Amino acid sequence: NSFQFQGEVERVNLGGTERIGRICAASGCKMIFLSTTSVYGVQDGEVDEDCAIDQLKPQSPYADSKLKAEFLLKDLGEKIGLEFVICRFGTIFGVSPGMRFHTAVNKFCWQAVTGQPITVWNTAMDQKRPYLALGDAVDALTFIIQQGLFDRSVYNVVSANATVRNIVEAITEQVPDVAVKYVDSEIMNQLSYTVSSRRFSQLGFT
Repeated sequence: NSFQFQGEVERVNLGGTERIGRICAASGCKMIFLSTTSVYGVQDGEVDEDCAIDQLKPQSPYADSKLKAEFLLKDLGEKIGLEFVICRFGTIFGVSPGMRFHTAVNKFCWQAVTGQPITVWNTAMDQKRPYLALGDAVDALTFIIQQGLFDRSVYNVVSANATVRNIVEAITEQVPDVAVKYVDSEIMNQLSYTVSSRRFSQLGFT
């Protein structure tokens, strides 16, 4: 949806981040910035936080604004002393009071339990993507606060790298008669890739 609201996405994700970053620096408040593994964009194989800048190829205005905000925060850290940590979250899934159903796992579960076919992009069945369970996301934020992990570094936070086929098979175990329907998508040029979260787990996070 960020393609339809590029100006608003830039205003909120970049302009808003700058305002909050400057306020945090001025008040001595540390900042947790939630970025996205979508900043890796088109990749082949495993990627991590140390990949070259030219390997960061966000494929949407949303991901592009998040990457720009990462660079902005690093600049604020150097120039005005902002203490922060950047978390590149995988795609969130899981039950919550305000959960949404526009991303793969939640959408597929909703479709399956309401008797609809699971709608899968034509080329996506065996493409691997990084996902993050909501409970793990909350635990990661708690871990960061408890450890005082505001070292101006970037950390990938991922529960699992899974293909659409893996997800569909897991759902089928619970809803055996679910059907799969193949559909076209506006974004079909992303390759399969795996995001490493070793840097974060080596700090003791499980």
